[in-house]
Amino acid sequence: MNCIKKEIYKIFCFFICSSSFHTAFSQSHSHPHDHAASLNMDVKVLFPSATPDRIILNLTATPETSIGVNWRTDTTITKGEIQVAFATDGTQFLKNVRTIYANSEYLKVKYQQEPEVSAYYHSGIIENLEPGALYVYRVGDDKQWSEWFQFRMPTKDPNRPISFLYFGDAQNDVKSLWSRVIREAYKTMPEVNFMLHAGDLINRHDHDVEWGEWFYAGSYIHSTVPSVMTPGNHEYGKGKLSPHWRPQFTLPTNGPKGLEETCYEVNYADLKVISLNAEEIDESEHYATTQAKWLDSVLTNNPRKWTAITLHYPFYSTKPNRDNIELRKRFKPILDKHKVDIVLQGHDHAYGRGIVYNTINVQGNKNQSFGTVYVVSVSGPKMYDISNDPWMSRKASNTQLFQLLTVKGNVLSYKAFTATGELYDAFELQKQVGKANVLVNKIPKTAEKN
Repeated sequence: MNCIKKEIYKIFCFFICSSSFHTAFSQSHSHPHDHAASLNMDVKVLFPSATPDRIILNLTATPETSIGVNWRTDTTITKGEIQVAFATDGTQFLKNVRTIYANSEYLKVKYQQEPEVSAYYHSGIIENLEPGALYVYRVGDDKQWSEWFQFRMPTKDPNRPISFLYFGDAQNDVKSLWSRVIREAYKTMPEVNFMLHAGDLINRHDHDVEWGEWFYAGSYIHSTVPSVMTPGNHEYGKGKLSPHWRPQFTLPTNGPKGLEETCYEVNYADLKVISLNAEEIDESEHYATTQAKWLDSVLTNNPRKWTAITLHYPFYSTKPNRDNIELRKRFKPILDKHKVDIVLQGHDHAYGRGIVYNTINVQGNKNQSFGTVYVVSVSGPKMYDISNDPWMSRKASNTQLFQLLTVKGNVLSYKAFTATGELYDAFELQKQVGKANVLVNKIPKTAEKN
């Protein structure tokens, strides 16, 4: 009997020491952090902790009196709070803190053979804020808090400008090669009221580490300057919006039913910003029709002096042999009818800017004397060839850019900068009551980057 036990013991020892058993055992019991590290993934960017991360401010439908806040924690933290107060020169604000309780939701995602990532996403809206006032806030729960961040609300004073940064696709190598663009943009104009992202913030809609890199690249800028974004085709996978989109952003829900936080409007005193969901326009006849009817109704009752529309797919492409004819057929007559001022787009991974005549003749006249300004831009490193289509007054290829737009009174000022901070394109739109806008080109003398 003892001999039998010894033989069984030898077999057992051989089995547990074999490479196949060891691999199977280690994989089934390895920590997700170890798994990520073995794939050369950035563990700090990927996995949450009890301390809030991926903190971001978002515009609401009423951006002069409210603001959205989102953040992420690990699954040990299932609820959250936002603390906010008027900013003071010292720490006196700590005596007058207001608390907003967050909405919290659990999200588990897994990309291909990478480790599973589980987190709680927390969100809330800070309301009843004073236009023009400076505030501080922090997020967390119990003992786990972020630092205090500072932000200023926009004023309703028509003599004070509203300014914002506009970014085309970030999409690829976001931590490595897009980070310098958003940081240069912030350095160039740190007092902007918000940042606008025209889709394809990342490359793969459900790849958590890519979202982590996007937040890492913007760092505290996301936490102090509100953002507004429209989804691109890369925010979709197999017809579904990224599982991260709604948990990690708080965007307006005032658009068509079923397109909440992707098709919506934001209203300042003198500026209306509209996001259209271009992917659903392209893929769904129902949502294309719905968005067209909604846009027409929104623009019909629009008392704002200036209107900017953002969507991912361009009305006029910068890429050779690419033309979004169906988009233009359905939506350009609406833009022409209401004389929309400017359209901010992405997708084509190049830069093009021009003004196209407002006419019901969709395919016809590209007269640049007056009409809607169309811009296509790219902020990330992925680049496409550029065409010589005559609609473009200024174009560029193989160039990462960001744009600064400022609205003040009857003037919209536009400047496009390269990643190195070089001014590359500029113009002014001057509004005339009852007449078409006057465009004044201020293009630098530097040669086009082709």
